[in-house]
Amino acid sequence: MVRGIPRFVASEGYAAGFGRQWKEFRRTQLDSYTGTTISRSRLGRCLGSSLAVLRNRNVLEVGCGAGRFTELLLEAGARVFASDLSAAVEANYDNCRGAPGYFVCQADLSALPARREAFDFVICLGVIQHTPSPEGTIAALAAFVRPGGALIIDHYRYDAADMTPVRQRLRSFLICRDPHFALRLVRAIVDILWPVHRLLWHLSANRWFAQARRHWLRLSPVLDYHDQYAELGAPLLHAWASLDTHDCLTDFYKHKRSVEQIAGCLRHLGLEDVEASYDGNGVEARAIKPARS
Repeated sequence: MVRGIPRFVASEGYAAGFGRQWKEFRRTQLDSYTGTTISRSRLGRCLGSSLAVLRNRNVLEVGCGAGRFTELLLEAGARVFASDLSAAVEANYDNCRGAPGYFVCQADLSALPARREAFDFVICLGVIQHTPSPEGTIAALAAFVRPGGALIIDHYRYDAADMTPVRQRLRSFLICRDPHFALRLVRAIVDILWPVHRLLWHLSANRWFAQARRHWLRLSPVLDYHDQYAELGAPLLHAWASLDTHDCLTDFYKHKRSVEQIAGCLRHLGLEDVEASYDGNGVEARAIKPARS
C-alpha cells in the first residue's frame, strides 16, 4: 500500500510518462471540472446506450488514468474496479475516493488481481494502442468479461494526418528522454506556440487567415481543439493542448488498427454482436461474451 493505494507492480515501465502526465493534469478532462459533457458523450457512444445500464453492475476499467470515465461510471451507480499500470492511479484516487463501490489499484493487466469472468462490463478507452500488443491486450481484457457481459474498447485508426513530420521527429527525441524532462519540454513548446494558435483562431473568419491557420496546424506540433471543443474556453483549451500534445509525443507504443482488424480480433476471441466503427479517437468497438447454455 502506497498513499492508500494497493500496488502490484514494481515500476511503471513504459507507462511512466503517462503517470506523470495524469498527475500533472489531474482534473483537466473531468466533466465535473470542465462543466461540459465531452467525456460523458464519448463514454455513452462507446457503450451504445445510456449510462443508466451501468447501475448496480460490476465494471472493470483498465487504464483508468486520472478518472475522466471513472467518475462517470461511479455517478451512474456502477461498482468500479479501476486499474492502471502507471502512477496515474494517484490522480484517480484523489478524484474519486470516497465514492460508493470504488476500488483502484496499480497493476499490470497481465497479472490483474481480479477474478476472471467477474465483470458485467470491461471498459478500456484510450489505452490499447499504447500497449506492446493490442491483440494480446484485447484478449486479456475479454477474459474478465462474464458470460453475457460486454467488452467496450477503442483504438487509434490508420491516419497519417495526426503524426506530421515535425511531430514524428519530436516523438523520436522525447520517447528516449526522462519523463520529467519530456513533460517540461512539451509544456514549454505549447506555451511558446499557443499565442499563434489563439491569434489565427480569432482571425480565421477571414479567408486568408483561415488558409494560414490550416498551414500552421500542419507545421505546429501542438494539438489544437478550437474547432472540436470551443466550449472549453481559452484556459482549458490551452490545458488540453498541453496534455494531449504530451500524450501524442511521448507514448512509447503507438499502434494503429482498422475497423476490420479490431472487429476480426473480437470475433476471433469468440465474442458476439460485434459492433465497430470509426469515431472519436479512431476505432470504437463493443462486443458480448456468449452466455453459457
